[in-house]
Amino acid sequence: MQLLKRKVAIETERLTLRPPLHADFRSWATLRSDSIEYLSPWEPSWASDHLSRKAFTNRVYWANRSVSGGTALPLFLIRRNDNMLIGAITLDNIRRGPSQAGTLGYWTGEPFSRRGYMREAIEATVHYAFTRLDLSRVEAACLPENIASRGLLEKTGFKYEGVAQSYLQIDGRWRTHVLYAHLRGDRRGKTAAG
Repeated sequence: MQLLKRKVAIETERLTLRPPLHADFRSWATLRSDSIEYLSPWEPSWASDHLSRKAFTNRVYWANRSVSGGTALPLFLIRRNDNMLIGAITLDNIRRGPSQAGTLGYWTGEPFSRRGYMREAIEATVHYAFTRLDLSRVEAACLPENIASRGLLEKTGFKYEGVAQSYLQIDGRWRTHVLYAHLRGDRRGKTAAG
């Protein structure tokens, strides 16, 4: 199994994508708390201690183990001009062998949405997955009514592949998701979304 380098940092035009650090706790907790109404319709329900320092510490340890073990690439989006945390992107469930695939998830704090930051982050993370991790496929899923996320995936080269019934618990309910994938060297034309 190919291990990820422990010191991962991906640079885009405006962002540095890097694993979370213990020092990020306050920025992360504030951004998540301030964006709760914006994020909660699209995410699994938060645990009662979601915003606690202990939960964040566990998140940082998980991120370090995941990067070292090559099972996930959890990254914070840091805006370089002011060192501001604006969101996160994770390439998770990295599978090797005949699959060579991973699953992408992401969020942006409400004040930073619709400014092209996540598009930069997705494009850079997918490029890293294909060129540095040698993955062949990056998958993503979102709720059918999340038009912004669907558009973002399509603009960054993901193609619609279908529907997964009761795919994830979102905001406390099992929800059907639309499935997308980005393939290395993809020669498929535009696919029609359902």
